[in-house]
Amino acid sequence: MTENPYNTGLDRTPANYQPLTPLTFLERAASVFPDRTAIVHGALRRSYAEFYARSRRLASALAKNGITRGDTVSALLPNTPAMLECHYGVPMCGAVLHSINTRLDAAVIAFQLDHAMSKLVIVDSEFMPLMQEALALATVSPVLVQYGDPEYDGAKTDVDAADYEVFLTRGNPDFNWLMPEDEWDAISINYTSGTTGDPKGVVSHHRGAYLLAQGNALTTSMQKHAVYLWTLPMFHCNGWCFPWTLSAIAGTHVCLRQVRAEPIWNALADEGVTHLCGAPIVMSLLISAPEEAKRDLAEQVQFFTAAAPPPESLLAGMKAAGFDVTHLYGLTETYGPAVVNDWHSGWSDLPPAEQAALKARQGVRYLPLEQLDVLDPETMQPVPRDGQTMGEVMFRGNVVMKGYFRNPKATEEAFAGGWFHSGDLGVMHPDGYIQLKDRSKDIIISGGENISSIEVEEALYRHPAVAVAAVVAMPHEKWGETPCAFVELAKGHEADAETLRSWCRDHLAPYKVPGKFIFTAIPRTSTGKIQKFTLREQAREIAS
Repeated sequence: MTENPYNTGLDRTPANYQPLTPLTFLERAASVFPDRTAIVHGALRRSYAEFYARSRRLASALAKNGITRGDTVSALLPNTPAMLECHYGVPMCGAVLHSINTRLDAAVIAFQLDHAMSKLVIVDSEFMPLMQEALALATVSPVLVQYGDPEYDGAKTDVDAADYEVFLTRGNPDFNWLMPEDEWDAISINYTSGTTGDPKGVVSHHRGAYLLAQGNALTTSMQKHAVYLWTLPMFHCNGWCFPWTLSAIAGTHVCLRQVRAEPIWNALADEGVTHLCGAPIVMSLLISAPEEAKRDLAEQVQFFTAAAPPPESLLAGMKAAGFDVTHLYGLTETYGPAVVNDWHSGWSDLPPAEQAALKARQGVRYLPLEQLDVLDPETMQPVPRDGQTMGEVMFRGNVVMKGYFRNPKATEEAFAGGWFHSGDLGVMHPDGYIQLKDRSKDIIISGGENISSIEVEEALYRHPAVAVAAVVAMPHEKWGETPCAFVELAKGHEADAETLRSWCRDHLAPYKVPGKFIFTAIPRTSTGKIQKFTLREQAREIAS
């Protein structure tokens, strides 16, 4: 092989190469805009100079407690300033941040602490009883630090734990924090929901976090000094990397301990919020709030959602209230959303129903994601770009995880064929936009025909009486499987099985119409996802 002459004598040196890390965003923001408000939390206002100094104090205090490169520091915290400080202070001492879902039960938290080999845990006072219960089940014995949020009016648990503010005073605000030795070094570990077995620990690296954090700003058209409202849990994929994005643009974090309608509307109006993220349930919360709780907004607010496509009526309500909704898609394994439904200006002139159909698509890759495609998982070849042929959505690039921690078998399976296999089934439209049709385990095969549960759910959501719909496979003697619909009715509305069956006949092919409608409260996981595995069990019991 001929040697590349441009590599001769032109080597990497400290002058021309440093590992990419989002930690440098905070250092820059603090040096350029030291007095700019970085964090708002109730009455608290904290500048970038203070944010940076406190993060360095945290890193220093952790180091003094023996935390070093590759150690795991866990955090059981709501959307508070301490959680933001953890996103910088923990990796600044070389450690790996493990953000724990506050809605999990003690047994699952114990599993995560043991699997991640946690050395120190920072716990909000409200969740200290939960952490104590988890530690009683765990084998690790991490150092405990208790955070007392000024916005929490509950009592502190009397435990043998350092107070967070006292802990910080032991640290040096001028601590010479550690750059990663390699940008491939882990910055965080986040656990999948584990609905079909033990949760898997998704390992993210500094390079990917740096790139997706910048990709967020580009994708969401965040201007310098944007104001971001924390309705998305920071424990969820590290808040989709937005804790790092806001430092890149010297923006303002508006923290919210609880996602409730009145505080959200007040923050939107009083703090001049420009961007927020959340599931469709957050939209419903905003739109269904009492009129006296709603506030006039000075400018249009950008809302980003990455769950199931919102119903047309909800999109219309959000638009009327002053929000522009953009659909995103991604997984924990891709640092959160890495796909965006990039909107074309001409689409805004289409009828509302056509706009809603376009809004339901997941879209195209983020700039920092190198490849996105829908492939046949058997042949690894792209499916036809016809919007009909289903395949598996797959990713390639720098914003795909390092792999699953201490789980080489699952990592190998996830990366088979040189692509990350999402497990999501979708189609590719002729214009290059992908659209999800189902999780591979949720597809319904009736008489040899594949039925997308998402398609049936979308049809049900268009009925005004349907608040929540979940469709799963029910065993059928003749067809093998048939759709079974679980439905929660909207407040003040009524509908029976025949009404919804007739509605579905008008909007779906006959073989896709659910054979059974069950009106009940629909179970959800701790992250708000519908527990379809539970519904499948119920459907099997009903059919037997």
